[in-house]
Amino acid sequence: MIQNSIQVGRQTIQNRVVLQPMEGCDCNLDGSPSELTREKYIKAAQSGAGVIWFEANAVCPEGRTNPRQMMLTKQNLPKFKALLDEMRRVAEAECGVKPIFILQLTHSGRQSIIPMIAYRHPIYEEKRPVTDENIVSDEYLDALPEKYVASARLAAEAGFDGVDVKSCHGYLFQELLSAFNREGRYGGSFENRTRFYLDCFRAVRDVLPDGILLTSRLSVVDMVPKPYGFGTTEQNEVDLREPDRLLAMLVDEGLQMLNVTLGNPYYNPHVNRPYRKGAYTPPESAEQGLSRFVTIEKHIKERFSDLVLVGSGLSYYREDLMEQSEKQLADGVCDLVGYGRMWLAYPMFFRDHLVGRFEAKKCCLACSKCTELMRNKKVSGCAVFNEYYRNLYKEIQK
Repeated sequence: MIQNSIQVGRQTIQNRVVLQPMEGCDCNLDGSPSELTREKYIKAAQSGAGVIWFEANAVCPEGRTNPRQMMLTKQNLPKFKALLDEMRRVAEAECGVKPIFILQLTHSGRQSIIPMIAYRHPIYEEKRPVTDENIVSDEYLDALPEKYVASARLAAEAGFDGVDVKSCHGYLFQELLSAFNREGRYGGSFENRTRFYLDCFRAVRDVLPDGILLTSRLSVVDMVPKPYGFGTTEQNEVDLREPDRLLAMLVDEGLQMLNVTLGNPYYNPHVNRPYRKGAYTPPESAEQGLSRFVTIEKHIKERFSDLVLVGSGLSYYREDLMEQSEKQLADGVCDLVGYGRMWLAYPMFFRDHLVGRFEAKKCCLACSKCTELMRNKKVSGCAVFNEYYRNLYKEIQK
């Protein structure tokens, strides 16, 4: 089933494999792809994947999480066009595939270089203290949809096939969903807390040319206790009532494809990246985390049957990767299977699988060293199987 095509809007996705957005912190200072960025995405094009989901692209300079975060602008547009053209040539020549390219639009919010927060969050602030001066005003939020519009227009001009209005992992959109204690137009009630997300979503939808996919990567639940998390109870149990309401609204507004994620990697990384080994000891087993993904994705798929769903959390499975992927597709858990850490570790996993050369020993170890590199202000990649990133990891260990 993983080799079957699927139609989403006017786009035909040639197989069910999605390479998830993996931020490398390796672009040039102007936000354009560096040689290191290009190398990563050319490997993605050689993988045979049906969808290549580009990493977090900041819609404004103050919304960047690091000085080398991707940021498409009028000035660097030709460099993005050139990269996409090269990727298309490589994918078709080597794999016979015309992949769908999606650009993820983001504002890093609390994780911006200078934090820009929705409200004071005592749990998150244990790791990164802020003050009331870091709270963004309603007026600032009022002006942001136009920045999303500008980025969406540039994405279409660059040649992207889809745009992701991102709300996940504790960044600005996602934090506003749990802004129960914020005053003003963007806090308190469900309508206020979802206002910014919906405003940006509609604004992007209205300017996208016909045929460009409208997508979103959403942390369906934060796994942070209410009133500081979305989709949870005060006891930090999953509560899908508000996520269901939000998804119903997004579908009504034109959402075509949902890329599911959970949690916040800055606070509870084991939730969205079930963990196998390393210095961090998770408070739950990987099996609990994997089961949560399947349960929530199946719930969404049953409730919104026409919504094309990208499943996540699969990189953990290693030697059982393809078997588990096929099982989730066959069981109706999701329509496409997404891999993040896996493609950094073993970019050719799907291509090798198709010709019977899949090697489990090359698969992601689920050790999160790639994330450790990013947290330590290094460019990010697989520090186990790639010598360049392995040497960087040795530096931070010193």
